[in-house]
Amino acid sequence: MRAALLFSAGKDSTLAGLLLEDFYDVTLVTASFGVVDPEPAREAAEALGFPHETVALDPDVAREAVERMHDDGYPRNGIQQVHEHAVERVAEGEWTDGLDAVADGTRRDDRVPTIERPFAQSVEDRFDVDYLAPLAGIGRGAIDDMAADELVVETGPSAEIPKADYEVELRALLVDEYGDGAVAEVFPDHTQSRVRGRR
Repeated sequence: MRAALLFSAGKDSTLAGLLLEDFYDVTLVTASFGVVDPEPAREAAEALGFPHETVALDPDVAREAVERMHDDGYPRNGIQQVHEHAVERVAEGEWTDGLDAVADGTRRDDRVPTIERPFAQSVEDRFDVDYLAPLAGIGRGAIDDMAADELVVETGPSAEIPKADYEVELRALLVDEYGDGAVAEVFPDHTQSRVRGRR
């Protein structure tokens, strides 16, 4: 069976891939607006031994999400919009013929993004794939323990850890559209992870 897993090079999406690899031929997929080079994800995928693809996201979705985040004063709704779009784009991609599942690294205590049951069922019905969230029942503490056992992980402030996720791109687009102070107004301080390989 084949699964495409949304991949940012962070520990959550990496652990999701490790949990799936005994059951699926997993391809790590970075969804991108073309704003930031997905090289950190390609490097991580290679170090982990997984194939990697990049899927283009609709720039109109990015513009809407950035405007929404700026108007809201927080990132939740914009990131949720982009994540749902990314799940759909991976599920419908031309290279996905014969794809059995689309997956992500969302975990039990994520506030955002999350995939609710009606959206998951809609994706499954429209694209004839299973939607998988291998970490959906696992909390942060257990994920940190698993990552410490299995992965070489670099951590630090979001602005300093090179990753290939759409949050990095949305931050860059916020600056372009609303100026240097916009990111601090919208995004709280946050620690990011970047996987360098397996232990």
